[in-house]
Amino acid sequence: LGGGVVISGDITLSIADVDLVVVSLRTLISSVGSLLPDDDGGGYV
Repeated sequence: LGGGVVISGDITLSIADVDLVVVSLRTLISSVGSLLPDDDGGGYV
């Protein structure tokens, strides 16, 4: 992957149309090279 992908979603647990629990999820999927800085400290790979 050149940059990365963000996956997001929501999970809601409800009973009788009353929301009891709401969970928001987000994850980043990326290659290690695009997350680590360059050796010269000038930016990212």
